[in-house]
Amino acid sequence: MTKEDVVKQFTSLKGIGKAKAELLYNNGLDSLDKLKKASIGELTKIKGINEKFAKDIKDQLKAEAEPKETTKPEKKVKAKTEAKPKKEKTTKEESKTEEKTKAEKKEKEEEVEIVEEEEKEYKAKKKPELNKEQKENLLLRRNINNRRPAFLRQEWFRYKRIPKNWHKPDGISSKMRRNFNKRPTVVSIGFRGPKAVRGLHPSGFEEVIVHNVKDLEQLNPKTQAARIGGSVGTKKRIEIGKKAEELDLRILNM
Repeated sequence: MTKEDVVKQFTSLKGIGKAKAELLYNNGLDSLDKLKKASIGELTKIKGINEKFAKDIKDQLKAEAEPKETTKPEKKVKAKTEAKPKKEKTTKEESKTEEKTKAEKKEKEEEVEIVEEEEKEYKAKKKPELNKEQKENLLLRRNINNRRPAFLRQEWFRYKRIPKNWHKPDGISSKMRRNFNKRPTVVSIGFRGPKAVRGLHPSGFEEVIVHNVKDLEQLNPKTQAARIGGSVGTKKRIEIGKKAEELDLRILNM
């Protein structure tokens, strides 16, 4: 074999470059067989080769020399061992799907029961006792509210800093204040609702703010309804709700 062929064989091993392959060749190791037969001590005598490098080369050569039959039975064993858990997986997956279907059925049954209970327990909200005039005025107020325009602030469309909320138009030359044509509508008396129903809740009840249980006793359940104050805590709200049920009072914000 020529020097080039031997160098190619040496460089096929990990960690051996062209320079080290030539170094081994020049020191009498002119074939792979001689490199296999050489001991670690002989290799370390060569300048530029340490003990660790020599061990790595010998380990690689031993691995190549070992027969490949040992690897085949390992693959067969792996194939057999891998085949078993597949059956277990299928059984586990089937059990999981069965559990999911059972859980879904239970959830559906519970939902149906909850819906049935809600339908049975539902009670219509209490309504006030009103005269014919009051009922007519409430309907009239509702119609006025539906046709009432949205009152917007002067020149809200011109500047970003101006909000849309209503503010009385101001200025000597203000065309909106002077009610010129093609200007936004201004708040006036004609848009107001009937006086007899003014301040009542849409249901017709007179709203009374309540802060404790004692305040409920002063209300008339036929014409008045309670609105719990914003500063009242949850504990008091629950107590007020229970007391309102006893007195047959309606709470507007609960």
